[in-house]
Amino acid sequence: MRAPLPPFHQRLGAILATLLFSAVWPGLLALALPLALAVAPAAAEAPHSFVAEAARAVAPAVVRIDTERDVARPAFDPALLDPFLRDLFGDPSGTLRERGQGSGVVIDAGRGLVLTNAHVVDAVDAVAVTLADGRQIDGSVVGTDPVTDLAVVQVQPPRDLQAAALGDSEALEVGDWAIALGSPYGLERTVTLGIVSSLHRDINSLGFADKRLDLIQTDAAINPGNSGGPLINAAGQVIGINTLVRSGPGAGLGFAIPINLARRVAAQLSEGGRVVHPYLGLQLVPLTARQARENNRDPEALLQLPERDGALVQRVLDDSPAQKAGLRRGDLVVGAAEQTVRDPSQLLQQVERAEVGEPLALSVLRGQRELNLTIRPAALPQPG
Repeated sequence: MRAPLPPFHQRLGAILATLLFSAVWPGLLALALPLALAVAPAAAEAPHSFVAEAARAVAPAVVRIDTERDVARPAFDPALLDPFLRDLFGDPSGTLRERGQGSGVVIDAGRGLVLTNAHVVDAVDAVAVTLADGRQIDGSVVGTDPVTDLAVVQVQPPRDLQAAALGDSEALEVGDWAIALGSPYGLERTVTLGIVSSLHRDINSLGFADKRLDLIQTDAAINPGNSGGPLINAAGQVIGINTLVRSGPGAGLGFAIPINLARRVAAQLSEGGRVVHPYLGLQLVPLTARQARENNRDPEALLQLPERDGALVQRVLDDSPAQKAGLRRGDLVVGAAEQTVRDPSQLLQQVERAEVGEPLALSVLRGQRELNLTIRPAALPQPG
């Protein structure tokens, strides 16, 4: 049975509502659609990463450094001295123009000071600095410190030159983000990401006996041409100066000079002075209690060693502060400036903090005796 129809007034109301909705809906649709389209692009934009933000803050201060210098031609085979071959290949004597490249970071925009590695500008005749926007400016080497592999280059600063913000390398912890910037292989504005893999890595353990550095180790890619560029943290602050990358076994490990050390060295170099490094005149090797016990059990051992961790004196240089203080081969340094010394790097840290000519207290084990010696560090002799 068919359902009865609703009353006439209900049917009339439904018809009028339908007509009204049909008239208003196109207008509402026309109003809402542009608003939806206007909002859609903004919603589709993905936020940039913290790496992009940090790199953007420092990038204007990162520069490329191109260098030139004259070097002696390599020795030729004596056969090439034949007059005919000399005419053919040219005179083998004379010099060659060698070109090099590295990176740097502006640390003082007002004075136009750029911090880089000493090996980037070592013995160069000409320096050109390319800014982040591509402008190239002539530069001059203000000073270098081969011991820390740091150098300061100065340019005539344009008004819009920007300096990087410097952080605190002492606040770093293993696992912190590390971002390397520079021009590896001439590829400008390159950014790589990693973490701080280790701190206080002794450069001597990497085969550089003529350097005195505790380095930041990172897995951020550092390649030739990155040298002198900044290593920055997630906040866009410089925490180190890229200095070298390990090749061969262990390839992929990068190292940077802590910015706190670089800041101190740069301050001395920028004033036109040389950097003075205190030294004792000792050659040291690490010794552990276990190594000492193994040595002492050997009936053919040349001497009995104290069974403690410390810095073992392997050699005392002639006419050095160590010789004048009475240190001997076989002594074990276990303390300096009232701080425990467990290896040579810890002793080196105390020596670096000492003042030239001022007394430095050492705790030394000689056989079974513990001695308290006072030594006055001298300035590290300059090479050559």
